[in-house]
Amino acid sequence: MCIYLFLSLTIMLILIVSYFMLNTKVNHNREKYSTFECGMDLMTSLRLPFSLHFYFISIVFLVFDIELMLVLPFIYCLKLFNIMNILMMILVLITIIILGFMYEWWTGLLNWMI
Repeated sequence: MCIYLFLSLTIMLILIVSYFMLNTKVNHNREKYSTFECGMDLMTSLRLPFSLHFYFISIVFLVFDIELMLVLPFIYCLKLFNIMNILMMILVLITIIILGFMYEWWTGLLNWMI
């Protein structure tokens, strides 16, 4: 145990010392690190206020897309298991999806306001 601790600390120290020895000072040039838009200078600031509804709509889309992909394996399971059990599981999953959609509708996440 002590040997592994000593070995790991030694390797860590060697890496840190070699980093500082090999590190060269980088010349920070304003032109080099500025954003490039067709060779033109930026006309406005990049920190503009952005509507959060766009993010909510995209997250809702991803959640429903993934939930609908969970239904696809049930098609294969129809051949293997009892059809009544599979239909009950599909019914529960679709009920959860519909309840989530109704909640998002009632809270106003699906109202697109610019």
